Amino acid sequence: MNVPQLTSPAASRLRRRGFAIGLLALTALTAVSGASAQTAQWPTRPVTLIVPFAPGGPTDVTGRVLGEALGKLWKQTVVIENRAGAGGTVGAGFAAKAAPDGYTLLLGVTGSHSIAGALYPNLPYNPKTDFEAISKIVQYPNAIVTNVDVPANNLQELIALAKKDSKYQVYGTDGNGTASHLTMEMLRERGGFPMQAVQYKGASPLINDIIAGHVPVGITGFPSAEEHVKAGKLKLIALTTDKDYSGNNYPTIAQQGFPGFSAAPWSGVFAPKGTPAPVVQKIAADIKSAMSAPDVVAKMKNQGLTVMPVTLGAFEAELDRERAAWATAVKVSGAQVQ
Repeated sequence: MNVPQLTSPAASRLRRRGFAIGLLALTALTAVSGASAQTAQWPTRPVTLIVPFAPGGPTDVTGRVLGEALGKLWKQTVVIENRAGAGGTVGAGFAAKAAPDGYTLLLGVTGSHSIAGALYPNLPYNPKTDFEAISKIVQYPNAIVTNVDVPANNLQELIALAKKDSKYQVYGTDGNGTASHLTMEMLRERGGFPMQAVQYKGASPLINDIIAGHVPVGITGFPSAEEHVKAGKLKLIALTTDKDYSGNNYPTIAQQGFPGFSAAPWSGVFAPKGTPAPVVQKIAADIKSAMSAPDVVAKMKNQGLTVMPVTLGAFEAELDRERAAWATAVKVSGAQVQ
């Protein structure tokens, strides 16, 4: 039986439409296949991880441990490139302008991506719109510490001391606008006690001056202060995280009259905006896998860091909440950085 051929104009239009739909479907399938192939092949050469601080500090250590673990998974070298300056914003600004191909990543920090937008009036990048937020890596507590001769053994005693004696109405920080500075300002505002900040250029000079008695109280990263606490050279008053993740039962601010108080500096991986989604998703998955390895967890713990991977959308949502909180802290502190 012969099937009559459709030769009317309407039939021709139907055939052309069907061909167009098929072509679009084929194009979409090819694009998906191309993206899958790109993800499967990536990386085909070394990956650069920008660490926006000098070698030797906790952020640098985090980057090197992470880079080694990812290098094993990717069978490619992860090159650590230190670009220090301005609380992490120099390195972040450089990374924001890199090619969005997954071969340049940034180990961003609280300062560069949660605080900087509110602190710097002329920031050379937008912390939210210039990056793909891939994964939080670790967090650590800051700690309120005192000279061993300060007559206070807990937070409430220190606050009472500050309210009645001007000698204890001064505290040192790691630097103007840092997480340590802003955390203490949030606590001071909430607790209603008078304290004036003295700004140091990093943890080492601050800790030395507290031990020497030149400043009675300070707030700094606990990984830098813990050995001095254990040696009896500093007195620990409180950690700034919601709980002590180390399991050592160190006291926290939240446990001492300020329920819900939590300010935990962190490090996390970012890529320039526009990096292909399949590559971003692969990096996030590989980070989660790498950070679950017992040896990686142990290396981070030895530095006083708690592994806490939070990836993609959940990480971005956490960043949005943090930016709002730190913006309030910047306003309360009156901190300004040009």
